[in-house]
Amino acid sequence: MTAALALFLLAVVVPVFFGKIRSAPAWLVLQALALAAIGFLQHAHASVHALAALAEVLLVRAVVAPWLLRRAIRRHAGPDLDLMPSNLFAWAVAIALVVLAFEFGAPAADDRHALTLGAVAATVAVALLLLATSSAAPTQLVAVLYMENALGLFETLLPEPWPLPVHVALGLIYLGTVAVGSWLIGSPDVAPAVDASGALEGETP
Repeated sequence: MTAALALFLLAVVVPVFFGKIRSAPAWLVLQALALAAIGFLQHAHASVHALAALAEVLLVRAVVAPWLLRRAIRRHAGPDLDLMPSNLFAWAVAIALVVLAFEFGAPAADDRHALTLGAVAATVAVALLLLATSSAAPTQLVAVLYMENALGLFETLLPEPWPLPVHVALGLIYLGTVAVGSWLIGSPDVAPAVDASGALEGETP
């Protein structure tokens, strides 16, 4: 489980420093695969429930959602956009937030819970940083998906998994978020241009 947590954390942190927006779907796939492995190992005793939750994570978060996001990014004007501005100040803030996030998990009862809490807090902190440093719609959508993956990781701390209807609802929310966001990102801007005087272009005031 420690290896899966480390993979999840790497898939959260590495793209913030070195990733372009076009690579975000691949990192989300890695997060989903790690999340599926963690959840299955944590709740393997609940076989039917664990398999259903595993299928939801793999189908929605590792296949459908990244595919929709990748299609939208290909239609977007800036696929080479950085997920986060490439400057030392933003990097220093990101590093500080990740360190503080793991301090938040330090008081946990055991090392596994401490690492999981740290990964959850770090994911939320990175998502908030992405929202704060970029106004680009693709980046903001990726940040929201980071937060939803953090919620899924938090579930692994519970002694019993959430009921199956909750998993279904979360999967639908995740899928709805990426579907609407991808549609907004990939749709051309059809709003009419307006000149400085407030009149539509091509019209005489």
